[in-house]
Amino acid sequence: MKKTLILFSLICVSMSIAIAQTTIPVQYQEMVNKLIRQLPEQKEKQEEVVTTTPNKLLDFAKTMLGIRYRTASSSPSQGFDCSGFVNYVFSNFGFKVPRSSRDFAASGESKKLSEAKIGDVILFTGTNSRSRTPGHVGIVYSIDGDEVKFIHSSSGHAKGVTISSLDEGFYKKRFLKIVSIL
Repeated sequence: MKKTLILFSLICVSMSIAIAQTTIPVQYQEMVNKLIRQLPEQKEKQEEVVTTTPNKLLDFAKTMLGIRYRTASSSPSQGFDCSGFVNYVFSNFGFKVPRSSRDFAASGESKKLSEAKIGDVILFTGTNSRSRTPGHVGIVYSIDGDEVKFIHSSSGHAKGVTISSLDEGFYKKRFLKIVSIL
């Protein structure tokens, strides 16, 4: 009984000390509130808009020419798949873009090929051109008359980050659309 009484007393004393340490006296609470009211109002921080030009974007993308193709990768040290490359380039400039070529079809502003601009995203079907599902993606690199070149990570003959013409191989048959992100 004596041990229980001592234990109970110790618990009560410990609790009152803990409460006293976590409770701020009223006079200090009032003083802090008064000081807070005297602080100048802070305006909400506006997000900095980083102006990204297509040339800056493409200059950065060109630094990765020759990096090998690697399925499901978006790392310059490991290699890139097509959407991993485009995602990496745009993310470097603060853009939140999809990670898959299918998701790119629903992002940004869709355009026709005739409205394409340097820095736009270009979408293609996968290797089966009869399936109209997005399966490959790149970034429009240059437009010279009717010739459109794009930078992309290819699993084909080039095997890595390269610049190709829309007229090369079967890209023209696989073309789906242009998407503007910038």
